[in-house]
Amino acid sequence: MADGFLPPLHGEGVGAADGWGGESKSGLAFDQPSRPHPASPDGSATLPMKGREKGALAIHGYASLWGVADLNGDVTARGVFADSLAKTGAGGVRMLHQHESRAVVGVWDRMVEDERGLWVEGRIEDWSAEARYAAALTRAGALDGLSIGFRARKARRDGRLRVLSRAELWEVSLVTFPMLPGARFRLV
Repeated sequence: MADGFLPPLHGEGVGAADGWGGESKSGLAFDQPSRPHPASPDGSATLPMKGREKGALAIHGYASLWGVADLNGDVTARGVFADSLAKTGAGGVRMLHQHESRAVVGVWDRMVEDERGLWVEGRIEDWSAEARYAAALTRAGALDGLSIGFRARKARRDGRLRVLSRAELWEVSLVTFPMLPGARFRLV
């Protein structure tokens, strides 16, 4: 076989000048096709740039809301993360995608407990495929949920609810479906 290329499978390209299903001026199988690719007018077949921009993507939102029960029956009380944040700061809390520990997609720059809940500000970076994927989903409006990963330190039962008054905050994830429907972020 010339040039180390394999022939087409099952008769594909039979009768074509290059044997690969397309015309070739030089006889090499990797020449550009003579007509444009249907995905783009210029034949490049590249995706549009929306969602593929480079660089950090600044986001902010509420990762937790005080006194609101999540779908699992957990309720956070104001001050629940104060001790944890005093020890680690925002930099000690990981930004993950879908709670996957291998998918660190950015950094949290600021976390504060205000009158409404846990306010977070951070950057989705472009250092990995998973981070670029999360950024593209965010830009497209397909990813806007936040979800917290924590260890409960102090809680009490209130009927079917678990009211958390002290917790170690480990991570805040960007998620498709947040356990607390009101925990959302948006682009800065």
